[in-house]
Amino acid sequence: MSRRALRRLRGEQRGQEPLGPGALHFILRDDDDAEEGPKREPAGRRPRAAGKEGVRVNNRFELINIEDLEEGPVVNGERSDGQLTDSVVLGNKRRSQSGSVEPKKDGETTGKTSSPEQSNTSGKLRKKKKKQKNKKNSTGESSENGLEDIDRILERIEDNSGLTRPGPPPLSSKKHVLYVEHRHLNPDTELKRYFGARAVLGEQRPRQRQRIYPKCTWLTTPKSTWPRYTKPGLSMRLLESRKGLSWFAFEHSEEYQHTQHKFLAAVESMEPNNIVVLLQTSPYHVDSLLQLSDACRFQEDQEMARDLVERALYSMECAFHPLFSLTSGICRLDYRRPENRSFYLALYKQMSFLEKRGCPRTALEYCKLILSLEPDEDPLCMLLLVDHLALRARNYEYLIRLFQEWEAHRNLSQLPNFAFSVPLAYFLLSQQADLPEQELSSARDKASLLIQQALIMFPGVLIPLLEYCSVRPDAAVANHRFFGPDAEISQPPALSQLVSLYLGRSHFLWKEPATMNWLEENVREVLRTVDAGDPAVEACENRRKVLYQRAPRNIHRHVVLSEIKEAVAALPPDVTTQSVMGFDPLPPLDTIYSYVRPERLSPVNHGNTIALFFRSLLPNYTAEGERLEDGGAGGLNPNQGLNRLMLAVRDMMANFHFQDPELPREDHPEGDHPEGDGEWD
Repeated sequence: MSRRALRRLRGEQRGQEPLGPGALHFILRDDDDAEEGPKREPAGRRPRAAGKEGVRVNNRFELINIEDLEEGPVVNGERSDGQLTDSVVLGNKRRSQSGSVEPKKDGETTGKTSSPEQSNTSGKLRKKKKKQKNKKNSTGESSENGLEDIDRILERIEDNSGLTRPGPPPLSSKKHVLYVEHRHLNPDTELKRYFGARAVLGEQRPRQRQRIYPKCTWLTTPKSTWPRYTKPGLSMRLLESRKGLSWFAFEHSEEYQHTQHKFLAAVESMEPNNIVVLLQTSPYHVDSLLQLSDACRFQEDQEMARDLVERALYSMECAFHPLFSLTSGICRLDYRRPENRSFYLALYKQMSFLEKRGCPRTALEYCKLILSLEPDEDPLCMLLLVDHLALRARNYEYLIRLFQEWEAHRNLSQLPNFAFSVPLAYFLLSQQADLPEQELSSARDKASLLIQQALIMFPGVLIPLLEYCSVRPDAAVANHRFFGPDAEISQPPALSQLVSLYLGRSHFLWKEPATMNWLEENVREVLRTVDAGDPAVEACENRRKVLYQRAPRNIHRHVVLSEIKEAVAALPPDVTTQSVMGFDPLPPLDTIYSYVRPERLSPVNHGNTIALFFRSLLPNYTAEGERLEDGGAGGLNPNQGLNRLMLAVRDMMANFHFQDPELPREDHPEGDHPEGDGEWD
């Protein structure tokens, strides 16, 4: 206890008259006695324990500032440590019975009489503090023991169920391979790491004070230049939940469907201004924003194109279902539904803009998000791109982990991009100096083994890769039958398309001198293996002929979206001859339609050849079965249109004159051209 508290207990304060000796008592008891609880006598007084004295306090309001007396909780007007309320009541009763209290002349008498009691009291208070500390330590130890018991129970449950403990293992084993982090969806996070927060957020800080869009979004940041957001009629609903997965679908209201029909008519008109007019009335129509974004990109207006894609993403994110999560990895969107395709395409276009902007880590997160929406079908074939983004972002561990976990059931090594990117990731990982020497040598050996297997499986990749890197191959390699021109010509067309896609996208990753030296060493090792007659070489050749007969539709869709010239040139004729729309490239053949576009009477479709010829002569011509949409008195009578057509034909026929071939022609000498006889009779 502090000196101030002891001084207050002794009554040494000035200007206060001491009360009677029995006015107020406070009984200090040990913890053992306090735990027994209050015991009252029949007369209402509490019995005192032997050898324990009461503490006399001159002013009862001084008890408020004493910390030790306030520690016991008040329950129904009583305290556990000494029962303050009861003692106050008893003191009041004694004062009322005795009437007036005679004041003492000297304060020394009280001090002398209370000094031995105060010394005993201070000793007891110290003992009490020690006991309380020991009690707190015992409670802390009991809580720790309780936590240890809980951990032991969890360990037993995990051992019985065969689950792994989520504590000590590294971070990579905790998260799903397609786990998406919110902070990596924002490109500013990556730009801050490159250029600093002040350079990135310097111009954005004053704008954040005047925030118009209160809704927090993860995919985009709303801009003040956008139109005010109003719900366009786009929503999302939960279809079903099975096997731990939740299937969602976007829905269009009747108003949104009407806008969608106008958009399709504007696309058929082949006039971008019609889409601009539509966006003035419906500024958050997703397909219109995506289609106009492509038009701006073709006109080299990249900033406007990116802004339109971000606005489309914002419109779709505002329509999310409350249970739809971007990061959980258990939410699915069926690509067969046309309403869901807009979200896929908006994410892909945003990912492309981020990659061109120099944010490969953010683009990798968007790639994982697209792949997590439907990983089994992979409608946009993101497996052909995820390795490239992982290498550009220098996230080699993620690419290696994805290959190790999915190789068993997805056969990623049969794709040329994974067959060459994974050993390159191992090699680049072995070049890092912050890893132990044993791990570096292990990664180097693994990289050499995998690149040799890739060269044996896909020999037609080597010579084009060296040409892309402006490296002249050795004569022993260029003239060898395994890597020569026959290797590229003999591979199937589908395989040639995959190789062209990979080389057109990722060839610059191989231009480092150290990488080229490592590749040269393994090429010579492969040549020795081929010359030795290894049976694995013939097995890989037979596998190439069987596996790569025809590429599926999702690969063709990916090639169209990638816009890589070498890969687009390798598309089959049945894909290049059909019309490809930017808002829905190569739709699935088993599309699930929730609503059908109403049939529109088109004069071009419903007219025959003669009607088309007459309409080319007279645009106002209408056939007998055609009616104008306005109808009524405003429309033309079919007979009037036919009469006008006949008059036009008569005038045209009157101007035709046929020359008799039997009449002799007048020959004029060279340079002698008569003037004035150019008139037609």
